[in-house]
Amino acid sequence: MASMTPSFSSPRFFNPLMLWVDVAVKTNEMLLSSGSVIQMRTERIAKAGLAPSDADLAEFQLMGHEKLAAVSEAGAAMANQLHTAQFAVVQRMVRHWLGGGVALFSLATSTTPEQAATHAEALGRSAMRSAAAVSELSSAGARIVQRGLKPIHAKATSNARRLTLVQQA
Repeated sequence: MASMTPSFSSPRFFNPLMLWVDVAVKTNEMLLSSGSVIQMRTERIAKAGLAPSDADLAEFQLMGHEKLAAVSEAGAAMANQLHTAQFAVVQRMVRHWLGGGVALFSLATSTTPEQAATHAEALGRSAMRSAAAVSELSSAGARIVQRGLKPIHAKATSNARRLTLVQQA
């Protein structure tokens, strides 16, 4: 019976933390890359002045297109992840919470010590399942954010590398 009951030492209780740490690391990388891209592009715009070259115009046009493409891809990825995971997790979580209510009511209406012990054990198992479901909900939220961040992070970091190489040339 104990092997079927979730344990707080189980790795899945730490999974949401690691997922959110990954989101924080990727966000930091994206922000650092974006800062350098903004700096390089602002300098390029300032140097081009009122007479930008064809290469400058191409770069300026690329800025708008890649932002729209990244945001569009991020939105689609988040919607897809939301559709595939979030609703199932919320449904499971609500089912476990309702099961916990039944277990609590059963415990409150126990008429013998044996019934009370059995119902208390059922309530404990229900609480553990609910905690696991909440952990899954947090993991699902982190995955949604990860999917949305991925295309924006990829574009920002690739632009930083590309523009750094162009600037050095």
